[in-house]
Formats: sequence, structure tokens, C-alpha cells
Amino acid sequence: MDVTDPESGVLVGTVARQTEVDARAALDRASAARAEVARLPTQARMAALLAGVDALKAAAETVANLIASEGIKTISEARSEVQRAAETLRLSAEAARSLTGETIRFDQYPTGVGRTGWAEPMPVGVVLGITPFNDPLNLVAHKVGPAVAAGCPIILKPHEATPLSALWLVEALAEHLPKGALEVLTGYGAELVPPLLADDRVRLVSFTGGLATGRKIAAAAGLTRLVMELGSNCATIVMDDADLDPAADACLSGAIAAAGQNCLHVQRIIAQRGIYPKLRARLADGFRGVVTGSKKDPQTQMGCMIDEKAAMRVEAMGRNATNTGATMLAGGARDGVHCKPTLLENVQGNDPILCDEVFGPITALMMADDINDAIAQANATPFGLQAAIFTRRLDHAHRAVKALDVGTVIVNDSTDYRLDAMPFGGTGLSGLGREGVASAVASMTEPKLASFRWPTSF
Repeated sequence: MDVTDPESGVLVGTVARQTEVDARAALDRASAARAEVARLPTQARMAALLAGVDALKAAAETVANLIASEGIKTISEARSEVQRAAETLRLSAEAARSLTGETIRFDQYPTGVGRTGWAEPMPVGVVLGITPFNDPLNLVAHKVGPAVAAGCPIILKPHEATPLSALWLVEALAEHLPKGALEVLTGYGAELVPPLLADDRVRLVSFTGGLATGRKIAAAAGLTRLVMELGSNCATIVMDDADLDPAADACLSGAIAAAGQNCLHVQRIIAQRGIYPKLRARLADGFRGVVTGSKKDPQTQMGCMIDEKAAMRVEAMGRNATNTGATMLAGGARDGVHCKPTLLENVQGNDPILCDEVFGPITALMMADDINDAIAQANATPFGLQAAIFTRRLDHAHRAVKALDVGTVIVNDSTDYRLDAMPFGGTGLSGLGREGVASAVASMTEPKLASFRWPTSF
């Protein structure tokens, strides 16, 4: 399979298009390694992960250029992703150190007197990690790092458009781990994933991607555990009392990051009536001033779509919104795989831009009367990954945290904020379970209880 730069069409690399036979062989190797990987001492798990950190730091610019060549990231975004991936592996090493159990007070009940015990976290077994194209290195680190920390072999299936970053990281880690601990499959998910889902030796699937694919995985997974992040339609609320400049800057940055191909993309901005005119003017100017162009140019602020089909889809969504009454304040144009960042207002309530995930650089600006109206509008979607609010009032902030139906509420930053250490996941159609290093490690373990009854003569 050729891996090409989506912007230029230039060949970046070639990988194997693996088949169902390869998938079964990878599972055989991972399953055979299960006991050995589970027995790895904590220091060995940590050493492998920290070796990956060192490798990333030593080759940071090389890896950043690889990310920017095979995918959609600008070189600035790619450099940041390398730093984040190193931090994710470092956090995974710390999670391995912190993987402890708990003692059980058996004597809390009469039949437990003379007994003691503890619960110890044990690896669940083989993990299948499936990653998307938009963060081709750091999201791989978020699958592989916790698996190593937990003592689980992992089979990684990176997106077919961006496998090179994943292969680089797996190679950097694999030399420090037993054979079979890290397997990687390059090719198409429709060919490689079904035989793995049908095999009971796969004990957990960690998937980051789209809702439609997530539904197919859930339907086929049977009793296999699932951790899935399936995207969102994130809303950022800006109240009248908010500081205008930082709110506008953060909303703009969150709207254009990864050209909107980001589950935390600022897709809706809900501004209270008093601040709406000033924010509208600031955002319209900001969107029109975004520098688009070559990903490798450090001055470029927003890169390209993953392919022309995706760019055409985004262009059509903007056009359809204006055809049904929306006003285009900025953007709307497309040049091949490049889309101008688009800001719309007066988008109709049933438009997909307000309900579904765009996965592209389109943002809708909306008006709210008060905090309750803003929250109601923010919650008017079946997704619930993250939401945000800009305000200087503690009552508004606490009201938003309590009432927004999402996995995370960000106060005084946009929805595009994420710390790799924090629990990450959502409500509704945004997925199942939580990622973030510590949460991912917890999902990849299960408690084993030991109960001791002491001899009467002890």
C-alpha cells in the first residue's frame, strides 16, 4: 500500500496491505505472549516506555516531519504532537508504577473474623487498539502506553492513511519488550478487524474513530470489553461577563486545529446576547485572517483535509446550510483538499452542523438569552464529549458543570483543551468508558481477590 501526502500526492512510504491471515497470525503471537507480558516486572514495563520517550525526544523533528507528511497536521501541530506523545508514554510509565490494589476488611462481618485479603489488578489479556488519522502518533501512544503499563499484549490497527507514525513508535518500543507484546497490522479495518472481534482471545477493544464504525464494532464484539471514543459536536458558551479577547482567541484556535478534523473541534459557539455583536465581529475577522497553505510552512495555521472527498463533503455542508437560511460570515471556499475555515450564523435547528459531527473546519455561531438557554442549546445533540464556558461568574461556571451533559466541562478555555493525564470520554453517542492514561490502564486490568483464613493456632 502506498502512503501519500494528502496535500501534494507525493509518495511518503509503502507498507504491507495485510490480510485476515496476517490478523490471525498476529493474534496467535499476542496470545502466546500473554503470560510472559503479564509477568513483566514493573521496572521492565517502565524502562520500555521511558526508552520510547527518549527515542521520541532524540528524533523529534524527524517524527514531526513524518506526521506532517502522511497526514493533515501542519508542521507546528506535528511538533506539538510529538511532545504530547512523549508525555503520554511518560505518564504510562508512572501509571505502571502506581498500579496497586486494595486490602479488604473481612472482619467487618462476623463470618469474616480471622480472615484477611486483598484485590490485585491483573491484565485483562490481549488488547486490540484501533486509531484514526487525525492524531497518528499520540493516539497510538494512548493505546500502546497503557497496554504496556497494564501488562497486556496489544494488536494495533492504525488508520490506513497514516500508518507510518504508528510503525515508527512500535519499532521504538518493541525492541524493549517480549516478542508478541506489540503487534501492528497495516491495511484496511474492514478486512483486518472482523476476524479479531470474532475471536474470544481478544479481551478488550480500544477504538477511537467515527460513530458508524463504532456501532459495527459494538455489534460484533460480543462479550469483549469496549472502550470507544466516537466523536462529538462540541459547544463553547461565551457569557456576557467573559473576557472577550481570550474567549475569541481560544474559540478561533479550537475551530481550526487539525482543520476541524478533531473530536474536540469548536463546532458551535453559543454567545449570550450582550456579547454577541463584538464576538461575532472578532471571530469573523479572525476566521478570514487564518493562514492556510502548505503544511510544512511554519507560518501556516491550518492544514488540509485528509482527502478531496472529505473536503468536498465539508464544502457541501456549508453550502447546504446557506441554502436553508444560514449566513456565511467567513470561509466557504475550497481548493482541492484545502478548505477555508468557515463561520456561519443563523444555522437552522435541524441542520447536521448543529446535530452531528462535521469533522472539518465549520463552526456555527449562535445566540443565547441567558445561562439556561445556552446550556439547553449546548445539550441539543446526541453527542456529549466536551463542552466549555467562558465566564467570570462562579455561579455560571458551577451551573454549567452540573447541567452540561458531557464527559468534561472546560471553564475559561475552549472545548479543544485536553490534558493527556485527564480522564477522557463522553456521554450519549460520544462513546463508552474513559481513556486518558490512568483510566485506560484501569480498563485494561481486572481485580483478582485473595482471601486468607488464618489457622486457629497462628
